[in-house]
Amino acid sequence: MKENTHPEYREVVFMDMSSNDKILTRSTIHTRETTQYEGKEYPLAKMEISSASHPFYTGQNKIVDSEGTVEKFNRKYASYTKSAKTSDPA
Repeated sequence: MKENTHPEYREVVFMDMSSNDKILTRSTIHTRETTQYEGKEYPLAKMEISSASHPFYTGQNKIVDSEGTVEKFNRKYASYTKSAKTSDPA
């Protein structure tokens, strides 16, 4: 095997920022931050969502948008449909 061709493969802690859940695994990711995990210091990689906080895995639905997509579309294009109906000679 050639020297210096493969990235460093090491233990890294991935932290879910929405649930603060930590997962220790091996990765080649480069990080600037470190964290303490089970008494040892590891590189820290932050992620937005993981299986610990994703609604599919947790069974919890989070309402992101209180207004429905169809209602939002109708409100946005309501003036266009009104002008199209008044200008149609048929």
